[in-house]
Amino acid sequence: MSVEDRFSAALHNTARMWRLALDRRLRDLGVSQAGWLSIAYIAKTQGPLSQGELANLVQVEAATMVSTIDRLEKAGLVLRVASESDRRVKHVVLTPAGEVLYGKVRTRADEMRRDILGHIEPEKLAMTADILENIQAFIEKT
Repeated sequence: MSVEDRFSAALHNTARMWRLALDRRLRDLGVSQAGWLSIAYIAKTQGPLSQGELANLVQVEAATMVSTIDRLEKAGLVLRVASESDRRVKHVVLTPAGEVLYGKVRTRADEMRRDILGHIEPEKLAMTADILENIQAFIEKT
């Protein structure tokens, strides 16, 4: 296996395993992976997100995002708000309950990050982050 093959496999598998590990830590919160990812993206994004933008960030189809938002809205975690500039567009915003849930998600994600990365030297983490950010920038340009 070439070093490029090893890197690609490690990158893919690590991202998948990271998400699954966090999902296990969040399972008792009663929100699916798509749900907590959506809540996290809404909370972290500056300004309102449309349903389509959120679907792109979570990497799901628009129809899947609609059902996820329906569940989150029914649970009282998000609201759909009409765009002021385009009535056809609905923005998704967190409710106070959604903000509380995001606080729990963030706390547990931070704990997991410390657990997993705490044994790696900061210089190696910085170098790895630089490499991954360079790859992301290259992909975005192409």
